[in-house]
Amino acid sequence: MPLTAAVIGGVQKLVLYETRARFFLVGSNNAQTKHRVLKIDRTEPRDLVIIDDKHVYSQLEVRELLGRLDLGNRTKIGQKGSSGLSRAVSAHGIVGFVRFLEGYYIVLITKRRKMADIGGHSIYKIEDTSMIYIPNDSVRVTHPDEARYVRIFQNVDLSSNFYFSYSYDLSHSLQCNVSLLQMTCDPGESGGRQDSFDIFEEEGLPTQVVHGFSNEPYAKYVWNGSLLEKVKDIVHPDWLLYIIHGFCGQSKLLIYGRPVYVTLIARRSSRFAGTRFLKRGANCEGDVANEVETEQIIHDASVMSFTAGSFSSCVQVRGSVPLHWSQDISTMMPKPPIRLDQADPYAHVAALHFDQMLQRFGSPIIILNLVKKREKRKHEKILSEELYPAITNLNQFLPPEHGIEYIAWDMARYTKSKLCNVLDRLSMIAENVVKRTGFFVNRPDLYCHTIRPDERWGDLGGKVTPNGRLQTGVLRTNCVDCLDRTNTAQFMVGKCALAYQLYALGMIDKPKLQFDTDCVRLFEELYEDHGDTLSLQYGGSQLVHRVKTYRKIAPWTQHSKDIMQTLSRYYSNAFSDADRQDAINLFLQVFQPCESKPHLWELPTDFYLHHSNTMSLPHQRHSYTHWWSDGVLTFLPLPYDEAQCEDNRRKVVVKRVNRYDESIDIYTESFKPYELTAFDDTFSIAMTNSSREFMPKSVGLDPSPFTVRKPDESAKSVLGNKSSKEDLVLQRKTAASAPPPPTEEQISSSSEDESEEEREDDGNGSQRSTPIRLADPSDSIRTHEDQAQQRLPPVRETYGQNLLADPPDEDMLVYHRFAHLGQNQHKVERRDDMKKSDSVFSLAPVSVFPVDSVLEVSVPVVDVQSRSVFECHVQTGRGWVRTLCHEDLLMYREYIRNRYM
Repeated sequence: MPLTAAVIGGVQKLVLYETRARFFLVGSNNAQTKHRVLKIDRTEPRDLVIIDDKHVYSQLEVRELLGRLDLGNRTKIGQKGSSGLSRAVSAHGIVGFVRFLEGYYIVLITKRRKMADIGGHSIYKIEDTSMIYIPNDSVRVTHPDEARYVRIFQNVDLSSNFYFSYSYDLSHSLQCNVSLLQMTCDPGESGGRQDSFDIFEEEGLPTQVVHGFSNEPYAKYVWNGSLLEKVKDIVHPDWLLYIIHGFCGQSKLLIYGRPVYVTLIARRSSRFAGTRFLKRGANCEGDVANEVETEQIIHDASVMSFTAGSFSSCVQVRGSVPLHWSQDISTMMPKPPIRLDQADPYAHVAALHFDQMLQRFGSPIIILNLVKKREKRKHEKILSEELYPAITNLNQFLPPEHGIEYIAWDMARYTKSKLCNVLDRLSMIAENVVKRTGFFVNRPDLYCHTIRPDERWGDLGGKVTPNGRLQTGVLRTNCVDCLDRTNTAQFMVGKCALAYQLYALGMIDKPKLQFDTDCVRLFEELYEDHGDTLSLQYGGSQLVHRVKTYRKIAPWTQHSKDIMQTLSRYYSNAFSDADRQDAINLFLQVFQPCESKPHLWELPTDFYLHHSNTMSLPHQRHSYTHWWSDGVLTFLPLPYDEAQCEDNRRKVVVKRVNRYDESIDIYTESFKPYELTAFDDTFSIAMTNSSREFMPKSVGLDPSPFTVRKPDESAKSVLGNKSSKEDLVLQRKTAASAPPPPTEEQISSSSEDESEEEREDDGNGSQRSTPIRLADPSDSIRTHEDQAQQRLPPVRETYGQNLLADPPDEDMLVYHRFAHLGQNQHKVERRDDMKKSDSVFSLAPVSVFPVDSVLEVSVPVVDVQSRSVFECHVQTGRGWVRTLCHEDLLMYREYIRNRYM
């Protein structure tokens, strides 16, 4: 079979059919033009038997196959009443296969929701799953503890922040994916495999082009890798769907109508994973608790292509302090004491951890440690006293230009100080970090950067290539929990990187963004959703301290919310974290049930599950001086995982299909022309939009999302309270009738009045009573010039120039009439010209008083012809179609002739 017929670009739609002896899992591409079939044996009580013939079926062939299976599995041949093949469930992907004490289960994704779009590649969130037992009832071997394991396994809510994509590798960063896309494969080194060739598209190839590529996922951020391990080498790679856990959010930044997508992807590590107090520090393999890789991607959404579009990304990392430490939770207290469980004088655990980071990100590795330095009772300071000597010990063996940089800053202490602005200090740190590591851009520098240079752009770090820029190194931020302080610090670094990214893509004229702009408000809301999600997963509650808290502009109601979040976090850590930890251990297959071993709930601790090296003697001891992996220093500052070496070339699997053959059709995936959808329900309309949710509705203001606005001018008075669609529609309807914002003169006059009232306060704090002035009748009699001056904003503010110094009398007369109608729009005067319209509609007073301004309208008279047309329209909607007349038949024939002939 030729290669062009063996690629369907990933299984996106699945249907599970059931007989007594087998499950038949039929998978197809998005357009359902090509299908694959998996046969799962149901007669094995404990083993998993799967057959994949690797054949690609057409739609007709699949129908014939299902028909034969239905006919062959009926109880009586020829009997139409009984069906031998029943449809069990429809799905969108396979999570994996799991076994406890009985037979295997299959976990399928039954509902999904699109969360982001990166270059036309859709990212979905799992909404619902289905867990189906494979063996039939006749061969099932029951066990009394099976149901309990199933309940523990299902405690991992797969509908909560699990993401996947059919055509984009979520376990790697955008820079890594694009680097692998540009990597060539040598046909001579792969043993003559058909799928090994140069993946660049070349001119002169009329039939063969590259539609997609795939590579081995990064195992640390894949959460269903163990569930797919059993079938990984049996089935075709199109069946394998890897999911990540964390956060994914996307918002649209409109820059004068030009759409720019701001995407935030957080990948939570599946190694040494768990809840807050139960997983601290690092294990023996160098994996730390609460390790999350956060990537912000900026791309021009007007072009959906990695080769033709403009993309930029920046990566940060958070994680627990890489030491052997924990907190004693045997006693119920908010802050259990921190203790070091094991002495590590040669920083063996930290060396394993930073070796992983050098392979993944390159150099420099910058550590931002935000734990406290000064404490009355030593608590957090214990970690800093151990981390700094460990880094010093590791740096003495590294080349000086690739050493690990350490920044320690007591953020909590400076927050309480009135003389220090926390965010200003963080912005200085962020500027230095971004200049050291740089960021990824898939386009070379623009010509405007040469003719209008910026002093901050010249000394930017990273690596400049002919195709753009690469990020080298990463910032690793941590406090004790890596939740509140860490999220604010990462937001400030992300805000600084966002300015450089927009500048690199030609969106702004200088790499600097100010607070209280629509762009930063949008980005801040995205980061707070990101922080709340990660805090719920690790700590059991949302963020306690937010960006507004450190800006000291949080409302008073926020304090009560912070108290409730603290209590919620304390309750979760005390009562529900143990069950969540057991569920995570079972889902990740860290613990595998066995009849000869104790059950999961009988273990006194899960320490030996996450520290496997403690139970076995290592065959090869790790060097204390040469603590990095072989080959890492060769490619620094570039990361080893993205280097064009033989080890990475073997990981790339390229899919090359016929140019007219569908693989991952980006256009069909994004716009879905085969489905009848509503325009308001499309993903690009439903996502958060800077011009709709953040830009003020007043016409006279600058529509740029980079203009600093006052907090009361924003469309959202409180950041983070997302309005419903009805509220947004109501805002749009009332925006036109809302009064214009006050001018600067009115604001200054009102502030002066307020200051005068404050001066009149007596010493006891009570305000002196001022005489109330009654309304002067002359106040309501104003000239039209005064009304025009108060109602109209300045012409220069609206249009940028003075159109006319003195408008003509005709224009002023029109405006006077408009102002008069606006003043009296709530009044209805009975004039003589209204009597002329009585033949069309009649206005009658509602009450018995003839001078009442509230009038009722009688139903107008409709002629017979109009009523017949409306009745015909209603009957057609109900399915009662009238007979067509001769004129209708001629019109329909003319339409068919023009449309199809």
